[in-house]
Amino acid sequence: MGYLIVFVGAGIGGVLRHGVNLMAARLLGTAFPFGTMFVNLAGSLAMGLIVGYFAFKGEGAPQDARLFLTTGILGGFTTFSAFSLDFATLVERGDLVNAALYGGISVAGSVLALFAGLWFARLVF
Repeated sequence: MGYLIVFVGAGIGGVLRHGVNLMAARLLGTAFPFGTMFVNLAGSLAMGLIVGYFAFKGEGAPQDARLFLTTGILGGFTTFSAFSLDFATLVERGDLVNAALYGGISVAGSVLALFAGLWFARLVF
């Protein structure tokens, strides 16, 4: 059942992300990735609010609600929110070395992996 809950939530999140990207392109143009930036910021803020609520007030909240909102909707909206939560969790635990490693490797590694994929695609296709 958890897979179905995440699937539906991710669909909703993906549609929301697409809508934000279209609106940003219409209102602000396409010279800068405003839509993606907004999605990443809004998704991370929403993740903080939702996880904070569950941690401080939502003691009896069902796991299905957590899955639907965080892994589902926010996961479909932006995976950057999950990255932000993982990074913040390491920082809050006081594990600053691993937080720095995780943040640096995730960001730099992801950009490098994208360029590697582009290079490989150009080579093969």
